[in-house]
Amino acid sequence: MLIHREGYKIILVTLLILAGLNIGIQSLLGEQHIVGKIVLSISLVFFILIVQFFRNPFRNTIINENHVIAPADGKVVVIEEVEETEYFKDKRRQVSIFMSPVNVHVNRNPISGIVKYAKYHPGKYLVAWHPKSSTENERTTVVIAGSKAEVLFRQVAGALAKRIVYYVKEGDMATQGGEMGFIKFGSRIDLYLPLSAKIEVSLQQKTKGGETVVATLA
Repeated sequence: MLIHREGYKIILVTLLILAGLNIGIQSLLGEQHIVGKIVLSISLVFFILIVQFFRNPFRNTIINENHVIAPADGKVVVIEEVEETEYFKDKRRQVSIFMSPVNVHVNRNPISGIVKYAKYHPGKYLVAWHPKSSTENERTTVVIAGSKAEVLFRQVAGALAKRIVYYVKEGDMATQGGEMGFIKFGSRIDLYLPLSAKIEVSLQQKTKGGETVVATLA
């Protein structure tokens, strides 16, 4: 299993803290004390959870200019027509994918094309399914212009997410399925698609970033 580079520092710091904690407890109470064994067991489980959060599995993206690919692993929680006010300033089809702490949190480009817009917004940390999280939480907005349409997608921090990382900038060439960022701990991604796009997913459906076809562009 590959570990994403965003996890290297956190995993190392976690390992050092847990090792120091367990060594200290065993020095005070002895290696066979029940408290030491319980703390060691909890520490191992916690460390495994941290490592699995930063896993970066291989994804086989089939490049297709007509498809919008899921930018993240998770569950579809919103499919609706909305007014997009930051970039398009018109009606769009919104598809939102919620990522729980157990999902892979690598974010991927939904289409290939030129990055036309990329902006970071500091903000609150409302729960990711809150109606105002898309406009009030810490977030980034990225627009890629492909051969068929422009697609906007937004990384939205959740109650646990305290840092959003994105690697693209305006003028970059984005490749469908390629890494564009990472959100540390629970969060969501909103996609804003043309009204003419045919949605290929349903509410509560699980998605696999870089592989699941979310929509077909007209």
